[in-house]
Amino acid sequence: MTDPIADMLTRIRNALGARHSKVDVPASRLKIELARILKEEGYINNYKVSGEGARKSIRVYLRYGPKGEMVLNHLQRVSKPGCRRYFGSSEIPNILGGLGINIVSTSRGVMTGKQARRSHLGGEIRLNLFDPGNLLFLLLVQHGDGQS
Repeated sequence: MTDPIADMLTRIRNALGARHSKVDVPASRLKIELARILKEEGYINNYKVSGEGARKSIRVYLRYGPKGEMVLNHLQRVSKPGCRRYFGSSEIPNILGGLGINIVSTSRGVMTGKQARRSHLGGEIRLNLFDPGNLLFLLLVQHGDGQS
């Protein structure tokens, strides 16, 4: 497998689309850190690491809204094995004006873009997460709703 992070994101996307309550993903230290941040930010309910050695896996418990809508709608891989993307602390972009998050791998570990900017740390942006519904909300707020 050439991109294990993309594989994890695809498994999560597929499980969300099929309305599963959980999904199993092969584990690595980076994937465990990604799951930790997803839990801290409220995009998943929980995660659990099981197994030992090469057979370690992460069980990700998915979160849905009160009406069954997906909480984690848009996962975008930024830095890829063939094209790494590094940013300084002042260059880390805001996602939808703060309505989304990016996950950055820094010299002090994996953290959100907001935490990296606050700590004055740059690094490799691994992925962006946002809800397209928030994009519609942001556009309506910025341009008015067209009603008088």
